[in-house]
Amino acid sequence: MLSHTFPLADYAVHLGPLSETLPAWLQERSYSSIFVITDENTHQYCLPYLHDLLSSVAGNVVLPPGEIFKTLATCSQVWQAMLDAHLDRKALVVNLGGGVIGDLGGFCAATWKRGVDFIQIPTTLLSMTDAAIGGKLGIDFQGLKNVVGVFQNPAAVFVDPVFLRTLPERELLSGFAEVIKHAFIGDVGLWRNIEAMPNLEDAPWLAILRASIAVKVQVVSADPHEKGLRMLLNYGHTIGHAVESYFLKTPFPRTHGEAIALGMIAESWLARTAIPSGHNLLAQTITLIAASFAHDPIPEAAFAEIWATMQQDKKNIAGAVRIAVPGEEPYSMQVLETNADAVAESLRFYNGLVGEAV
Repeated sequence: MLSHTFPLADYAVHLGPLSETLPAWLQERSYSSIFVITDENTHQYCLPYLHDLLSSVAGNVVLPPGEIFKTLATCSQVWQAMLDAHLDRKALVVNLGGGVIGDLGGFCAATWKRGVDFIQIPTTLLSMTDAAIGGKLGIDFQGLKNVVGVFQNPAAVFVDPVFLRTLPERELLSGFAEVIKHAFIGDVGLWRNIEAMPNLEDAPWLAILRASIAVKVQVVSADPHEKGLRMLLNYGHTIGHAVESYFLKTPFPRTHGEAIALGMIAESWLARTAIPSGHNLLAQTITLIAASFAHDPIPEAAFAEIWATMQQDKKNIAGAVRIAVPGEEPYSMQVLETNADAVAESLRFYNGLVGEAV
């Protein structure tokens, strides 16, 4: 398998076997020590892949897996481990995991002694194509996703498709929602490849990763601090994050991707009459998501809480709840304002989909 590098302004995303990409990168730098952050799953299933690739490991911390642990209390645990390891400002933090480890580990590194270098080694499809790229770091607070955080780029990102073998099917599917989102944003070819895929097991992952990462890199390069176009990466996330937050407090939490897939349908429904391409976007969104995601209705009793959470979304301005949806042309965007009644209707539309819909 050939490696491929996606350059950004001050770091790069390296796609390919870690044995081909990581040692050469480390040899060009002089870090005083290395500190590794994993969760219980990546410690068991993924860390062995790095066994012969890292040297001078000063310490590590193993965190419980799951979004519910992306909190300030967990950060305190990481910072204490950094303190115990005598981590200085010339150290390197290695975040080995999915979106939670990347977000929280990067946040801890960016704030430790006013910032130490860190690299992202994503181990889920979600983090490989989205969360690990772009320098958005943060934790959840009072049930609100990523509401405390910073922009800080990693020193590098290393994507190795081998880790996809360690994922259960539900986690693989969760990341696939972000791949679908990238297809809508900027790559018609990726959209067609997804349509033609018989199933996830036989997916051409190297080609899919290369195309999906290219979309994410192009957007964050054009708008590194989410002042404009980068809002487009939030397609499906304004409603989706609120749905995800709601179900985190129930016995049946939804994965990030499951919530975002629902969010893309609901937000494209909101856009159906607001933009010229709205009806086509809605039809295409339903078609792609129908092929992979099961239909799982939202209780009507949850609508008010979902709306309340949406009112805390970071894209809001002066109290107006805003959603970003793809325009007709690749890498074009429409930003729409919405309200509680419209969001409730979009969720009812989703709930009404049956059979071949989702």
